Amino acid sequence: MIENAPSDAESRRASRGWWDSDADEYQAEHGAFLGDLDFVWCPEGLREADAHLLGDVRGKRILELGAGAAAGARWLDGQGAEVVALDLSAGMLRHAAAAAGRTGVTVPLVQADALALPFAESVFDIVCTAFGAIPFVADSAAAMREVARVLKPGGDWVFSVTHPMRWIFWDEPDESGLIARNSYFDRTPYVERDESGQVTYIEQHRTLGDRVRELVAAGFELRDLVEPEWPAGHEETWGQWSPLRGRLFPGTAIFVSRLGPGVPPRT
Repeated sequence: MIENAPSDAESRRASRGWWDSDADEYQAEHGAFLGDLDFVWCPEGLREADAHLLGDVRGKRILELGAGAAAGARWLDGQGAEVVALDLSAGMLRHAAAAAGRTGVTVPLVQADALALPFAESVFDIVCTAFGAIPFVADSAAAMREVARVLKPGGDWVFSVTHPMRWIFWDEPDESGLIARNSYFDRTPYVERDESGQVTYIEQHRTLGDRVRELVAAGFELRDLVEPEWPAGHEETWGQWSPLRGRLFPGTAIFVSRLGPGVPPRT
């Protein structure tokens, strides 16, 4: 446990407040890139239509965790899947509902916490998320166990996060973001607070090894670790992701895992 790190409750409150207040700006800035009916894994622009990390989804029951405006869930619906989109933020789900109106594609929207999924055990064939939930919860190992709980044995859990090596650098897209300044091994979260000291934004860091151990402890088999390369011709900057940095080191890690038949006891 990291000393003086925000609790689960503080992290939950901060994340919900941040994404509720930032939802409009986020969609205005990134909505065109993400689309209304598309599954984009990362700022590098890797699409599920090309990557096929989820395999054949026809007839599969899928939970998109941290779905945001649920573009991925609507795309999966179009591929013949039965999809539920879940997010902590009412602000993001408001955009999901608006996009459903624009496209005519409606999937169930659920507001809930990734650490307390409101579903029975073994009900989904696939759980997936593109940068949702996992980087923001204080106990991501517990989130892995919760995903394992709602997955059927043999079900797939695929998630993308900021590549852990990015923790070494400042979040700057230009040359100043090429200088190693932080320890890769320092798991102290990045925290922003308001004038009263309340946590307003929090993001967690785990190493690649941490993520693998979390998955294995929850009963998953790691099947692939995808590190998308920056594609030629992609000149768009998204926060810290830029052509300059993307051509030198990875910005995204996508973990592709499968739940084994014997899941260990949950604690």
